[in-house]
Amino acid sequence: MKKDVISILDVQDRIKDLLRIAAEIKKKHNDGEPFTPLKGKSLGMIFEKPSTRTRISFEVGMTQLGGHALYLSPKDLQIGRGETIADTAMVLSRYVDCIMYRAFKNEMMVELARNSTVPVINGLDDREHPCQIMADLLTIKEKKGGFEDQHLVYVGDGNNVCNSLLLGGALVGMDVTACTPKGYEPNEEILQKAKAIGKEKGSVISLSNDSEEAVKGATIIYTDVWISMGDEEEKERKLRDFKDFEVNDRLVSLASEDVIVMHCLPAHRGLEISASVIDGPHSVVFDQAENRLHAQKAIMADVMQSRFKSH
Repeated sequence: MKKDVISILDVQDRIKDLLRIAAEIKKKHNDGEPFTPLKGKSLGMIFEKPSTRTRISFEVGMTQLGGHALYLSPKDLQIGRGETIADTAMVLSRYVDCIMYRAFKNEMMVELARNSTVPVINGLDDREHPCQIMADLLTIKEKKGGFEDQHLVYVGDGNNVCNSLLLGGALVGMDVTACTPKGYEPNEEILQKAKAIGKEKGSVISLSNDSEEAVKGATIIYTDVWISMGDEEEKERKLRDFKDFEVNDRLVSLASEDVIVMHCLPAHRGLEISASVIDGPHSVVFDQAENRLHAQKAIMADVMQSRFKSH
């Protein structure tokens, strides 16, 4: 049976194994040791939304694993001219060993996966961003040694990254607080699922609308852009609503002395995060960006190798 990674919940039973594998793959890479389990395999990458980190990390990662990645924008595919996502999935399944899809809508992601006979990896949609969170958890494990006694406070918009962070944090037993302006809270269904998982794993999942109160004692502060790609018409309203949610030196000073600051990038210095913080001693954002490569290599090796073994 194929393994899709549409939600971070799709790896809930093997999340810690995948983090261990990612760390091992990273060490091999840093030691100059070849690791090519996907030799001769191909990844089809569909991009409805452009991305620096997603494209480069998947393309380079596939090459480092011995395979090949093919970039496909809507103008390269017939979906740009009306072909259904189901037909696209069935055709691509005959050519490639895995599909990575970066989509505007989760409904399209689910439809692609439903009709694909090869594994589908979510490179981002409007509901979740599981690959980003795997990279985030790998970074936290490296910087903090694990997840026990860690409290991550996400400050900003309750978006796809926030949704996946709530679930991912709960799965590894880490406390997570989503701190947003009123009206910008994360998805309610995901929040309740994360709280239920948290009860099982011993972590506390909570909400806040007060950034200063939320970050007190936090060991990890995480933020993301306020205005996502495609939502530019909301800019003026969001700038007004988010004015007290910038991660700046004052906010960081309220957290733990050894707090780390994370951002999934791209960042807008002077909006959701100050230049002094993102370029300062608490920031781990570029280590975090690098770990997209290694976390995704673990995911790709996992889903594609399991497919080979089942045949």
